[in-house]
Amino acid sequence: LFAEAGVQTNGNKRNQVLKIGHGGTLDSAATGVLVVGIGKGTKMLGTMLAGSKKYTAIGMLGKATDTLDATGKVTEEKPYDQVTKGDLENVLQKFTGDIMQVPPLYSALKKDGERLSTLMKRGEAVEAKPARPVRVYSLSLQQFQPPLFTLDVECGGGFYVRSLVNDIGKELSTCATVQELTRTKQGPFTLEEHALQEDKWTIDEIARSLEHCTALLLGEPARKKLKTEHHGETAVICE
Repeated sequence: LFAEAGVQTNGNKRNQVLKIGHGGTLDSAATGVLVVGIGKGTKMLGTMLAGSKKYTAIGMLGKATDTLDATGKVTEEKPYDQVTKGDLENVLQKFTGDIMQVPPLYSALKKDGERLSTLMKRGEAVEAKPARPVRVYSLSLQQFQPPLFTLDVECGGGFYVRSLVNDIGKELSTCATVQELTRTKQGPFTLEEHALQEDKWTIDEIARSLEHCTALLLGEPARKKLKTEHHGETAVICE
């Protein structure tokens, strides 16, 4: 594993520092692709993951929560019987392309060095961040079984699917919240081809996964560009 990560061990694998970083926070209730860089890979994350992300989201009409997903407290309930499949498909067109979006209060965005979600959980007053430009490459309705609807979303960085579903509810004169969220793609990495399931989180399986993903790095400018951006990084002492 050290060799695959480009870490010099000097023949002694004990007490070697192995940097590990992730390429973008997932919502606490979400599942799917979270790209992890190991060793020199932490320096490639910013460039490697500059592409789009894809999500599958299940939303629920008629309810809103403070977290904009199923983990939060219900803050509002409205009727949704008037909403048709056609209404929903028409509304989606308003959220495609370059749009403005207000991030959720419960998020990894920071104020004075602390995440907004942490401040909210402590009961501190938090002001909503101003709307910011985000990009939606594609947005389609896959299933509609009221009150549930399933969306496929391809978007750029800084986009919140929870905010999207919340805004869709408002546009339909009701409210809506995310019930399930799965990231199916991040940069060149996909859930079907590259994800390492939790039951395979062993040193041997991680090493094999690194070999499998090496093909994605060949010819990438990320091998030469060492700047990092918007990823978490920590150091692990392997003993």
